[in-house]
Amino acid sequence: MDEFIIDTVACQTEHKTISEHRRELPKVIDQIMVSMADDACFAHIGDEPIHFTTSVKEMIDKFREILFPGYFSREKVDSANLLYNTGQSVSQLYDILSEQIIHVLRHDCLRYELQCAECEPRGNSVALKVIQAIPDLRRSLAQDVKGAYEGDPAAKSHDEVIFSYPGLYAITVYRIANLLHKFTIPQLPRIMSEHAHSLTGIDIHPGAAIGNRFVIDHGTGVVVGETAVVGNNVRIYQNVTIGALSLPPNAGEKLRDAKRHPTIEEDVIIYSGATILGGDTIIGARSVVGGNVWLTHSVPADTKVFMESPHLIYKNQETNQTTNEEVSHENPA
Repeated sequence: MDEFIIDTVACQTEHKTISEHRRELPKVIDQIMVSMADDACFAHIGDEPIHFTTSVKEMIDKFREILFPGYFSREKVDSANLLYNTGQSVSQLYDILSEQIIHVLRHDCLRYELQCAECEPRGNSVALKVIQAIPDLRRSLAQDVKGAYEGDPAAKSHDEVIFSYPGLYAITVYRIANLLHKFTIPQLPRIMSEHAHSLTGIDIHPGAAIGNRFVIDHGTGVVVGETAVVGNNVRIYQNVTIGALSLPPNAGEKLRDAKRHPTIEEDVIIYSGATILGGDTIIGARSVVGGNVWLTHSVPADTKVFMESPHLIYKNQETNQTTNEEVSHENPA
């Protein structure tokens, strides 16, 4: 029974220590409150509404139910309930989307004292226009799915691409967010793209202009900047950056509306680790950019760009003999 005897002295000492720590909290709270009055820091305190990312996730999920009917629905979808299921999903999406758009419009209007944007009429109008674009979105995403399947021997079916490819998820969210960006809806498109970024590791700015049959293979670490232009039938691999050159101080104000990111023309392949930078940089049609290439200037059409062949060193641990070998670039992947 001795092992069940409680050491009351130890318990009282521990409780006293915990209480002493908690008694320090009011001092810390006072310091935090003082910092909230510091204009050099940021706080969002007031009457302006703020949106919630949980609703953004719900909205994206509802979009996917409609864009890919039957794939992401909670219940079975067949000819008996297709019309009912679609009607219910579309009406729910309209309510969620219009609420989110109104929310961000009203937020900016109040917080930055903007001229009245007629938040509710505009929010309802834009939500309707985005939903009216769903047939075109479905056709565009179908081309993305086909591009991924036809270019990837590992893909066993279109269903596998739709269900499991992170690249397609990121592209789906991008195409929705890009529509909202074109309607100059603040914040919401970027929140959507960052949600996809957090899940996939793929960072596509909603302002980028991307053509059909865009394929991101594997995807982790991919970055596509705001003013990038990407043509039809472009395939990129993991860790590819289509970005901006190093920016000067106060670049936010100086270059906010300038083209800072490259143009990738049609039928281009960009292999893993490649970095392509600069608003004046154009990768010509049908070109291939090899792995780990760093480009800050344009490349003509029908060009292959590779790094100089590296030399691998093999060292036999038993004989201590060293062999050098040049690596061929016949397979740029």
